[in-house]
Amino acid sequence: MGSFTIGQVAERSGFTAAALRYYDDKGLVTPASRSDGGYRLYGDDALDRLAFIARAKQLGCSLDEVADLLTIWDGDRCAPVQARFHELVTDKIRATQAQIAELLAFASQLQAAAGRLAAPATDDPCGVGCACLTPDDDHATFAVELGRSRSDEVPIACTLQPGAMTDRIDHWQRVLGAATGRSTTTDGRLRIQFAADLDVAELARLIEAEQHCCTFFAFALTIDRHGVALEVGAPDDARDIVDTVFGVAP
Repeated sequence: MGSFTIGQVAERSGFTAAALRYYDDKGLVTPASRSDGGYRLYGDDALDRLAFIARAKQLGCSLDEVADLLTIWDGDRCAPVQARFHELVTDKIRATQAQIAELLAFASQLQAAAGRLAAPATDDPCGVGCACLTPDDDHATFAVELGRSRSDEVPIACTLQPGAMTDRIDHWQRVLGAATGRSTTTDGRLRIQFAADLDVAELARLIEAEQHCCTFFAFALTIDRHGVALEVGAPDDARDIVDTVFGVAP
């Protein structure tokens, strides 16, 4: 079993000596012994423990959550540690997705404000009707365009293998099961409306995956005060594919 000074542990673990002392004070990492001069000496188990702490911190765990995990870690059984770690990580996924939605909404407000503020200013003092004070809620929209332009010449083909294609359609059907309505836009796209609590991150990942294999699709993802909407465009020759995968507007 190794015996390492705090400097050696810092070099091997990537944590600073100050951080190691702090973790010692918090009871997260304990020296195996002390030298004759009173210096902290750590064993191999401390390096394993620090690697686990580093992993937990990378995944956004607080020190309290790390301490909770280490309490289970000390039971010398992996399954409970993994189960608790999974619970914490999935909680953070949900929190992150909520933060993404909030940031997207805020970005839409900033974009709307920037659009108004870019307009010519009046020569009068700021007041009612001034772009500096008047919100633009009707245009508070965040939109992401993914895919080809209408002028692109793209073959109507999918590069997925048959088995993977079935899985992809099933994935779309699960996501589209949360749709609250369908309509057709003025330019012929299918518009699918979702509630505001939709898992936008999953939808965005699915759109990105679809773009890799079916480049003839054009997607527009919009988030505004009405909720979430996905617009799907494709060449006229691919209309049957759109109807099959994404559904038909009434």
